[in-house]
Amino acid sequence: MTIEAYRFGQIDIDGRSYRSDVIITPDGVNDAWWRKQSHDVVAADVADIVAAHPDVVVIGTGYFGRMAVSDDARRQLEGHGIEVRTARTGQAVAVFNRLQAGHARVVAALHLTC
Repeated sequence: MTIEAYRFGQIDIDGRSYRSDVIITPDGVNDAWWRKQSHDVVAADVADIVAAHPDVVVIGTGYFGRMAVSDDARRQLEGHGIEVRTARTGQAVAVFNRLQAGHARVVAALHLTC
C-alpha cells in the first residue's frame, strides 16, 4: 500500500480517495476507524492494529495534531511488541511510506482532520 497524497480531510491510497479516518494494514484499508472518545485513542481503539501483527504502527494525530494517544493505548500496543510512532498526519504519511518502502511490517492509523 502506498499513500499517494494527503490533505485536510482526504487521503489517496493506491489510486482510491478516502474522506474518513483510516487504518492501513498489509491486508487493506479500513475506512471506518472511529475512536470511542473521538480525539483520544484509547486501548479499545487499537484492536485492529494489534490483530494485524505489525512491527511498527504510525499514528497520524491529524492535520493540526489534535488527536492524542492515551498511555493505555500505547501500553497495549507496546505490550504486543509493536513500536509506536506518532506525528501530525502529514508527517505520519511520509514515515509510513518510508517504512513501507523499506519492507517493514507497518500499520498506519490516520486521523484526517483536526
